[in-house]
Amino acid sequence: MPPLTVKRHRFPPSRQRSGALDHAAALFASSFYVGYAPFASGTWGSLWGVAIFLLLSPEMIVPVCIVLIPVLTVLGVLAAVRCEQFWGEDPSRVVMDETVGMLVALFMIPQSMTAAVAGFFLFRFFDIVKPPPARQAERLHGGWGIMTDDLIAGVYANLSLRLLSILIPALGGIA
Repeated sequence: MPPLTVKRHRFPPSRQRSGALDHAAALFASSFYVGYAPFASGTWGSLWGVAIFLLLSPEMIVPVCIVLIPVLTVLGVLAAVRCEQFWGEDPSRVVMDETVGMLVALFMIPQSMTAAVAGFFLFRFFDIVKPPPARQAERLHGGWGIMTDDLIAGVYANLSLRLLSILIPALGGIA
C-alpha cells in the first residue's frame, strides 16, 4: 500500500497567469489562508469571525463591525470573482463569506463566550441548510452569490440569538 500523501496545488493553478493581484485576492478570499484547511474550510472561516468578535473590546465591537462588515463584503465579492478565475466556480477555499456572515450573526450581540458559541452553531446551521432566500441568493452571479447567502445566514443566526435570549432568559443576556 503506498504511503498517504497530501496533494499539493500550485498557487494559483497554471491555467491563469499568476501575479500580485491573484495572490492578494487568494490571501483575502481565503481569510488569510484559513480556506486552505484540508477539511471543513467554511467552519474555519466562521471561526475567524468568532475570533474577531471575541478579540475586540466590547466598546469597539459595534463601531468596528459597522465599518468592517460592508468593507469585507465588497472586498470579498471582488476577491471571490478574481479567485473563481483560477479556482473555478464557488471554490471551497473562499471563506471570507463565512467570516463576514459570522460577524453579521454576532452584530450588536453582547460579547460573551455563550453568545459566540451559540452564534457559531446557529450560523453554521443556517449556512448549511440555506433557508429561503439564502438558497436563491447563492444563485446570484459571481462573488455576490458567494457572499450573499452567508450574509443571509448571518441575519437568520442573529435573529435566532435574539429570540433565544427572550425565550430562555437563563442564557444571560445573549441579546
